[in-house]
Amino acid sequence: MIHKPLVSGIIIFLNGEKFIQEAIESVFAQTYKNWELLLVDDGSTDSSTAIALGFAQQYPGKVRYLEHEGHQNCGMSAARNLGISNAKGEYIAFVDADDVWLPHKLEQQVAILDLQPETGMVYGSTQFWFSWTGNPEDLQHDSLRRVGIPSNTLMQPPDLLVLVLQDEFQTPTPGICSVLIRKQVIEDIGGFEDTFRGMYEDQAFFAKIYLKSPVFVLGDSYDSRYRQHPDQCCSVATKTGQWHGSQPNPARLTYLNWLADYLSVQEIENTEVWQVLQHALWPYHHPILYRLLELNQYLAMLIQEGFQYMLRQMKDLLKLIGRWILPVPTRHWLQAQRQRNSVIK
Repeated sequence: MIHKPLVSGIIIFLNGEKFIQEAIESVFAQTYKNWELLLVDDGSTDSSTAIALGFAQQYPGKVRYLEHEGHQNCGMSAARNLGISNAKGEYIAFVDADDVWLPHKLEQQVAILDLQPETGMVYGSTQFWFSWTGNPEDLQHDSLRRVGIPSNTLMQPPDLLVLVLQDEFQTPTPGICSVLIRKQVIEDIGGFEDTFRGMYEDQAFFAKIYLKSPVFVLGDSYDSRYRQHPDQCCSVATKTGQWHGSQPNPARLTYLNWLADYLSVQEIENTEVWQVLQHALWPYHHPILYRLLELNQYLAMLIQEGFQYMLRQMKDLLKLIGRWILPVPTRHWLQAQRQRNSVIK
C-alpha cells in the first residue's frame, strides 16, 4: 500500500474576508487528498470568522475552526503555534488567508519528504501575484520570488542560515505558503517565536530549522501565489517605518538581536554563523561609519559614471575634429583599418 501521510494545512487569519475563501478553495483543489485544514482565527472582527465557521460546519471531517481564548488577537506566530498544537498530520503546511496554493503543491512536496526521511523541510518558489486584480496592466508585474539556490539541492545545517544572513535578497527566506515541514521537526525546535507578532516571524522560525535540519530546495518553479496588496504585512510595515527593504531597519535589528540571543542559549559555536551575524549587525552598531561608507560608494559610482561619460564625449569630439581636418582619403583609410581589425578579432 502506498504511504499517504496526513498533511495538516494551517490558515491563520485576521479580518481576511476579502480573500480567505479563495485560500481555502485552493486547499480543496489539491491533487493530494489526504489533508486536514485548520482555520485559526486571530481575533477577527469582520465576516471572515463566519466564513471559516461555515467551512468547518460543512466539512467537519476535513476542516476545523480554532481561536485564542476570548477571541483575542495574539499575533501571527501565536496563531500558527495554535494550529500546530492541534494538528494531527505528520506534515505541516501553511497558506496565509490572502495567498493560494497551486493544485500540485502538496503532491509534489509530500513525495520528496517521503523519499528523503532525513529531510526536515522542503520548499520551492512563490509567485509575486499582482494580476489577481484582473487588470491587464498588473499582469506584467507578476514575477517569481527567487530561491537563490540551485534546483533540487539538499542544504545541510546551518548553510541556509549563513546564506540568508549574508544577503537576504540574494537568498531570501521562503514564502511561508511554499513550505512543507515534518511536524516532529517543528516540535523539536519549539515552533514559532510568540514574541514576533508580524515582521520577521518567518525568519526567526526558519532560522531555527536551518540550524537543526536538512532542507530540500526545489528551485524556481513556483507552487503558490503570494498576493500583493496594500494591506499585507510587508506593505503595512513599510508605511509605518518598521521595514525599509535592503536598508537597516528596526524590524531586522529586532530579529538579529533575537538570533544572537538564541545562538547563545542553544550554545551554537559554528564560527561562520557568528561571523555573518556580526557582519549583519555591523550597520546597526556603527551607523555613522555605515552611512559614510554608503556615501563613499555612491560618490565613487558617480565619479566612475562621470569618467565614462567624459570618455564618450571625448571620443565623439575627436571623431568630429577628424572629419573637419583630415583629408577624405585619410579618413577612408582609417575607416578601412578599423573594419579590418574588427574582422581579425
